[in-house]
Amino acid sequence: MLMPDWITVRYNEKNIKPVTDYIEQHGVDTVCESALCPNRWECYGRGEITFLILGMQCTRQCGFCGVEKGTPGQVDEREHERILDAVKWFGADYAVVTSVTRDDLADNGAHQFVKVIRTLRNNGIHAEVLIPDFNGHEEFIRLIVEAGPDIIAHNMETIKQFYQGIRPLSDYNTSLAVLETVKRINKDAITKSGFMLGFGEDMDAVKELMYDIKQTGCDILTIGQYLKPLPENVEVATYVHPGVFTMLEAYGYALGFQVVKASPLVRSSFMAREMWRAAGGQGK
Repeated sequence: MLMPDWITVRYNEKNIKPVTDYIEQHGVDTVCESALCPNRWECYGRGEITFLILGMQCTRQCGFCGVEKGTPGQVDEREHERILDAVKWFGADYAVVTSVTRDDLADNGAHQFVKVIRTLRNNGIHAEVLIPDFNGHEEFIRLIVEAGPDIIAHNMETIKQFYQGIRPLSDYNTSLAVLETVKRINKDAITKSGFMLGFGEDMDAVKELMYDIKQTGCDILTIGQYLKPLPENVEVATYVHPGVFTMLEAYGYALGFQVVKASPLVRSSFMAREMWRAAGGQGK
């Protein structure tokens, strides 16, 4: 299926090469590169990067994701230091941190998130985390909340009806419960979720997903177009017209979300600092 005119990815060698050189030389993993994000050229030009912790191999088998699947390695005990150095190199005051899913670890990787969050905050850097579901374990979610990141995000990714086919090792209700649990532990925590269109979803199911996310108390919602990252990933069923994204953005605001970003190239971490401020973050 040919990509339509309304999806344009701009490549800027001047923006990307210094960043790719740095992360390669210093052993820094990013979801920007591992998931082949279409926005990375633009984000790098603004000094924005989304760090990937806990290795490069994911224990889940999501059909849409470009991150490697396989047997993960040992947890890097110095990862938080390299991330801090990279943020300082960027001259940034806001960092987004996500991870592969590590079902093999006793704590599913929660303590590594805590270490990174505290390191960033202790150095005056705002931290947003995009966390896995931790298999629904409240004690691991609580560790994240109590570490005090500025935003806690967990993506739903797709409608309930597609979980078995696209997210076979994840569970729709467990993911919703992650967002609800964060708010129950700390009602003032800013939460965020996102999903993609383009798998052939029905609009009624999309609106049901949006309603379910809002019922958790979620503050920020992102909606973007699925773009197949690798040949082995699931095919794009449809390229959704920008007008549909505009309609869904308005519907999201009508549901009560504080911030909704919906367009083909929107991703969870795209313009993250701007969305944080719009949702009431410091410096608004």
